[in-house]
Amino acid sequence: MSTLVVQIPPRPHLQAREAAPAPEGGLSTEYDYVLTPDGLATSAQGRAPVALVPKAASAVAVLADADVSWHRITLPKAPAARLQAALVGVLEDALLEEASTVHIAVAPGASAGEPTWVAVVDRAWLTAELATLEKANIFIDRVVPMSWPDEPPSGHFAEVGDPSQGATLTWAHPDGVVQMNLQGTLARSLLPNPLPEGARWSATPATAAAAERWLGVPMTVMDWPQRALQASRSLWNLRQFTLARKNRGTRALRDLWRQFLTPAWKPARYGLATLVVVQLIGLNLWAGHQSRTMKAKRDAMVALLKQTHPHVSGVLDAPVQMRRETDTLRAAAGIPGENDLEPMLQAAANAWPGDRPPVDNLRFEQGRLTLSAAGWNPDQIEQFRNQLRPRGWQVDARDGTLTLSRAPAGLAAGRPL
Repeated sequence: MSTLVVQIPPRPHLQAREAAPAPEGGLSTEYDYVLTPDGLATSAQGRAPVALVPKAASAVAVLADADVSWHRITLPKAPAARLQAALVGVLEDALLEEASTVHIAVAPGASAGEPTWVAVVDRAWLTAELATLEKANIFIDRVVPMSWPDEPPSGHFAEVGDPSQGATLTWAHPDGVVQMNLQGTLARSLLPNPLPEGARWSATPATAAAAERWLGVPMTVMDWPQRALQASRSLWNLRQFTLARKNRGTRALRDLWRQFLTPAWKPARYGLATLVVVQLIGLNLWAGHQSRTMKAKRDAMVALLKQTHPHVSGVLDAPVQMRRETDTLRAAAGIPGENDLEPMLQAAANAWPGDRPPVDNLRFEQGRLTLSAAGWNPDQIEQFRNQLRPRGWQVDARDGTLTLSRAPAGLAAGRPL
């Protein structure tokens, strides 16, 4: 699964803000980025306006060392819904800014009541940066620091924007993270003497030689893409509390789809594709079988029609033509059909209530027999209807008449359609 790692531009600090106003974030803001297929190798890297930054299955934002402050606290024992407020209360005296303006993130794996590290960043600035990326359809899954308190300690030398200011050293150790300028004596005074055994030292290609002379130890050359990928593999994620990802609606569907495309789901994808192919083949085979069965039935009906009535030359609708020819033969033989007058009169006579006089008026049209029912009460009408319904007849009572006709197949014997 491809991952995009982007460097959020450093936040303008006091001197920079005094020199010039900070530009507003927009689609023209440029970002350093690196693409990786596995979190280790680099497939692409560069710097481009956010609108032109390539997309990937997941995205990680990296914060500059100077944009994160670190505080060692005992994690309050508070419910998850109130933990943020509890952290603000613990850190209120230690913060240089108003507590309401900062965003606090807890170290991964922290336990309530135990000492832990928390990262603090400017909330409004980070929120604006994430919104700028989202406008370009880059949805950040995790926000990670470039350095964090860790063991063994590590130091990284990098150049600063102004060549006259020389290089900086970021020193990350179990007691915190500090970024120092190499000019002057402050950096040497803050480094332990002697240097800790097992400490890891790295430098950008432009500062590696000078860093080795300054410190007197070998340097691992590490450019920004390598360091950013290293940071992206950490367990830290500053998207907590109010900045946590909200997996709802289309975002949740996109996350599920992205997870489905991961290598872990590869067997499931193959299985699903195989199942779909098998289902399509099975449906086609079943459709072919049903088509052949229907054709065989139609051929059988046509053969039966031609065998029974050889004079029928063209067959358009075998059942209808068979019924019509059979009715013609029955009528020619003088045998009444089920919709003729005689069977309908016989059915009505069999169901006629014994306390009613003979019918004094009737009207017949093919398939419908209308009888006079003046003076019938509702119980007599219902009794008449109930006796005829099991035999396949329906009775409509209206304006002193009873109309007898054949019930549709679904209403026979009282069954609903």
